[in-house]
Amino acid sequence: MKIRDRIMIVEDEKSIAGFIKAILSSNGYDAMVAQTGSEALSMISSHCPDLVILDLGLPDMDGIQIISKVRSWTQLPIIVVSARGNEQDKVSALELGADDYITKPFGAAELLARIRVAIRHTRNSAGSLADSSRFTSGELTVDYDKHQVLISGENAKLTQNEFRIVALLSRYAGKVLTYDYIMKELWGPQTGGGNQILRVNMANIRRKIELNPAEPQYIFTEVGVGYRMVEGD
Repeated sequence: MKIRDRIMIVEDEKSIAGFIKAILSSNGYDAMVAQTGSEALSMISSHCPDLVILDLGLPDMDGIQIISKVRSWTQLPIIVVSARGNEQDKVSALELGADDYITKPFGAAELLARIRVAIRHTRNSAGSLADSSRFTSGELTVDYDKHQVLISGENAKLTQNEFRIVALLSRYAGKVLTYDYIMKELWGPQTGGGNQILRVNMANIRRKIELNPAEPQYIFTEVGVGYRMVEGD
């Protein structure tokens, strides 16, 4: 008998919670619902779900608080599904540790795809992905040992900084990394200049690895938030 992944839906609107639960159940997941923040925190610790789908606008607390509390003791994947579409909410949720952010309304196929990526990435991060010497997606290969990025087997001739950006994004493929996170990981605390150095490097990276830089296949921009590498093969 196959063990089904357990997903907790934290959503106070019964119609939306029911819609999500129906999608999950029909696609082989074991779904449960919490309608308040306090109920969610209690159920997360007692049921240990494989992933949490979290609305931010709960009746007793802000979903941002839940992310912070959960991240203090576990790295289980959290996908925010919220009507809040402003950039600051997205940045706050992602920087506190949410794995992804979907704005309502959303499609079933998109939700299921994000769930698969989040669960796979969390499980791989402690195992083979962390020790892997290569990342591959389509014609793109990141060779961590040789510090090279290849397109169709040809060296894309990235600079050191460009390679570091691509390598970092590929380690977290499928997950949005905020501008500030990337900047701090690669350049440390910044005293000024904003994200300009990152944007310039990204423009150069896309010219070297994308067939059409205006319509990227490998590295996507989450406007006002950060960048996301396509999932690996």
